[in-house]
Amino acid sequence: MPTIELPVIAINFKTYPQATGERAVLLAQTCEKVSKEYGVSVVVCPQIPDLYRVSRAVDLPVFSQHMDAGDPGRFTGHAIGETLVEAGCSGTLLNHSENRMQLADIEDALRRAERLHLYTIVCTNNPLVSVAAASLHPNSIAVEPPELIGSGISVSQAQPEIISGTVDRIRAVNKEVTILCGAGISTGDDVEAAIKLGSQGVLLASAVAKSDKPEDVLKNLIEPIKE
Repeated sequence: MPTIELPVIAINFKTYPQATGERAVLLAQTCEKVSKEYGVSVVVCPQIPDLYRVSRAVDLPVFSQHMDAGDPGRFTGHAIGETLVEAGCSGTLLNHSENRMQLADIEDALRRAERLHLYTIVCTNNPLVSVAAASLHPNSIAVEPPELIGSGISVSQAQPEIISGTVDRIRAVNKEVTILCGAGISTGDDVEAAIKLGSQGVLLASAVAKSDKPEDVLKNLIEPIKE
């Protein structure tokens, strides 16, 4: 299991053309450069077909955007944990709002990830789902109201009570899990607000993955939490 230093910035490349194929490698290398310059943990989450090339190109935690429950075998089209490990993954997102999972499948995927020593980030959309996820003991939970994803309006600014209230609820059932803030994070002010509300990092996508100047954006995001 990789050790992720906190606070952490996790960047989901989604399927943006700017973060696909060789461009995914270039973006990950930019993330690596800024991470080392500022001494802040950065996790990159490229598309599954790009995992191998990205993991070979950078010295950063490379996470899959998804992992299915199930053993190797009759699961055509699925993303199986063993394959992710072979591709160089050290962790995975689960239950992103664009790829929802049934609770039983989340639990199965978490237990398989544990056996494979993969770090897990379970995405959740509200306090109740966050508490349910916390009870399954992932490594991390990322709270992301779907209506704010990609909006440029951060949850830490528009709905701060979601973060502060969710932190308290999660801690009542799981004192160890890392809590991240997601949805609309795009500036250093958003990151700073999220940390003050009790999160230990952020999960974001478009602000970096779609930017013409990702290095500048990432530096701005990291500035409030640099060493």
